[in-house]
Amino acid sequence: MGKKDVEALEITIDELPTYLHTNHSAYMEVADGLYYLTDVDDQYWRAQDTNQFNEKGHYVDCSPLVPTIAEFLDLPFHEGKSIRDLAAEATFYASGDGKDMPEDF
Repeated sequence: MGKKDVEALEITIDELPTYLHTNHSAYMEVADGLYYLTDVDDQYWRAQDTNQFNEKGHYVDCSPLVPTIAEFLDLPFHEGKSIRDLAAEATFYASGDGKDMPEDF
């Protein structure tokens, strides 16, 4: 689990699959939440709710695991909406390793 970068990415929904394939994760902020979009050992994809934590202190999954980025982008997980559905109103952020980042992120 990385930390949300301060500056927003300038990325379109068409560029997002390549970005995720290369970087393995990103944060997606919408009006009522912040979601961590990430892979699991480069094999499956999931969205996680950053406002909820499990017993290990990790974000809670809010989508099932799916094997492809294409399927992941179209998977309804937020009030029946997918990443693709939310992309126009969302802001995406890189997921950093925490180095040189503010402590409150």
